[in-house]
Amino acid sequence: AVGAAVREFAVGDKVFGTSGLSFGAHAEFVCMRESARIAHMPAGMTFAEAAPICDGALNALTCLKQADLRKGRRILIYGASGAIGTAGVQLARYFGADITAVCNTKNLELVKSLGADRVIDYTKEDFTKNGQTYDVIFDAVGKHSFRRCRGSLEPRGIYLPTDGFANLILALVTPRLGGKKVLFQIPPRQTKQDVLFLKELIEAGKYRPVIDRRYPLEDVVEATRYVETEQKTGNVVLTI
Repeated sequence: AVGAAVREFAVGDKVFGTSGLSFGAHAEFVCMRESARIAHMPAGMTFAEAAPICDGALNALTCLKQADLRKGRRILIYGASGAIGTAGVQLARYFGADITAVCNTKNLELVKSLGADRVIDYTKEDFTKNGQTYDVIFDAVGKHSFRRCRGSLEPRGIYLPTDGFANLILALVTPRLGGKKVLFQIPPRQTKQDVLFLKELIEAGKYRPVIDRRYPLEDVVEATRYVETEQKTGNVVLTI
């Protein structure tokens, strides 16, 4: 159903997006404003393919927009094969950055295919000890820290975390000190325009959601347990 004043959508339209901190997306029906972070589905996509678009991509986009990524900027993405990481690699490629991606052995080729210029297998090499430095380090899985990554940042480098109260404090303090800093938005500023931007990238062939497994809704517990192993590749989708 749609309200009398709604102009963008009609009954029966196929849409995708995110409910954000309102949650509730496991429900059969969700009521959202026309101005919410939703858009018409990209042409040619199934519901299962469209469902995870915003999961990692909006988080990655929120972080990367802070870092002024452009041609010539060097970024390292840690956890490059997860939902946020696979999105981060593709978005960084779109922005023209030079990308080093860190993931496990089984996902090296996948991450290369998404646009990484080089990949590091974290089971064989510690990027914080190889002497390389970056303009941006994006920790897409919350496994590192500013302290551990500081030596791998350029003099005015940026550390982008995705969670952690300590990072919020560092984001308040480090930009005032000059030099290396933490940038962290709480709450993340995600907009309808961000969703429309992702749709444009998909329709231009410059972004694709990575789906690891699909579970029927009745197996939601098993799906959640798999996600909690922290070994998934990209996204896990529930089908109805």
